[in-house]
Amino acid sequence: MPSQSQMDRARSLLRKYPLIDGHNDFPYMIRGWFGLDSDSSAFDLTDMPIGQTDLNRLEKGMVGAQFWSAFVPGPKHDSEASRLSILHDTLQQIDLIYRMIAKHSNVLGFAGTAEECLDTFRSGRIASLIGVEGLHQIGGCISALRLFHRLGVRYVTMCHNDHNEFVDSSNPAIPLHGGLSTEGEAVVREMNRIGMMIDLSHTSDAAQHRVLQISTAPVIFSHSSCFGLTPHARNVTDAVLAALKANGGLIMICFLPSLCRISRIGPAGLCSNETVTKPAEEAQIPASIEDVAAHIIYAAERIGYRHVGIGSDFDGMLEGPRGLDDVADYPALVAELLARGVGEGDLQNVLGGNILRVLKQVEEQAGRLKEEVNHGDMFDEVSGVWTDAQRQLLLDKGKERRSQGGVDLVI
Repeated sequence: MPSQSQMDRARSLLRKYPLIDGHNDFPYMIRGWFGLDSDSSAFDLTDMPIGQTDLNRLEKGMVGAQFWSAFVPGPKHDSEASRLSILHDTLQQIDLIYRMIAKHSNVLGFAGTAEECLDTFRSGRIASLIGVEGLHQIGGCISALRLFHRLGVRYVTMCHNDHNEFVDSSNPAIPLHGGLSTEGEAVVREMNRIGMMIDLSHTSDAAQHRVLQISTAPVIFSHSSCFGLTPHARNVTDAVLAALKANGGLIMICFLPSLCRISRIGPAGLCSNETVTKPAEEAQIPASIEDVAAHIIYAAERIGYRHVGIGSDFDGMLEGPRGLDDVADYPALVAELLARGVGEGDLQNVLGGNILRVLKQVEEQAGRLKEEVNHGDMFDEVSGVWTDAQRQLLLDKGKERRSQGGVDLVI
């Protein structure tokens, strides 16, 4: 249990360094509760009656910056209409995030770069960045991926809870591509080229290894935890952690109880002095803030504090770990890490320094790739726009203009 002096120091550090959370589903909570009418008098994000996020709690939790997830669920069936509907809804969610920022510009400020993130934090507002949770949300359209970046999206998760045409998800367990499809490998290169961070949360272990082999820019896990402590398919194995360190990326530890709850069967574990010997007793012990701190330290001990961050997944769950109920509780987590001996320099990296570094490095790599003549972009297949008769008419008119010395004929 952290002391009062550690809580005071935690708050002091949060005033000094921005806490940047890698994943929060608040925009989807807003869509479900209010709809999209941000001009409605009922549209008040200050004190929400539901969920784990609102403006009051963000300020109490001293959040410095937040990646808001423009999440839309995957298709119930594979069809052109379903894909276009998901793309349509994703654009609505991106727009909703911008309108949320505009409506509360005294508290929130958009950020699309590492420098903008720091500038907004220094202005006393919460820097607001955008992520998209799954390539299913591009609607099968690579052009949409590029446009998302132009609209301010700075990471895309490669999949959600289902396989897609590019990558295998950790759920279901039976693979479709053996990791990545050929198109998936091309998408990795395209995301590197345009400066979009690649998010590997929700992907399969094989997909993670393959992306880390071919990506020329650092990648992230925006909301995952460590398989070595909590053996869940969504978590990251030690082997992938080692590859992540070599890549220069980071894992942002998730608060979802099923991903961070540490087994206490047998000898006392990292989180408590209790010894539990019966599975029935074990099932009754909830995940806790101590578990989350243990995951952060576990990852850091294996790959270094330069490769660890925080990605809560608040509002993507009904209930957080004990002691981390909502976004107001970040100071308690920082105090817990202080109580476990984590130093100020390492905390600066975990809180936000690492994700700012990765964001900047991804931007820099995109700049280098754009200078490479042979690094072509992906393109969408386009069905025939004109009939054969129309194409012939265009050719005939072109020949006619050339025969007149390049002068357009007036028809």
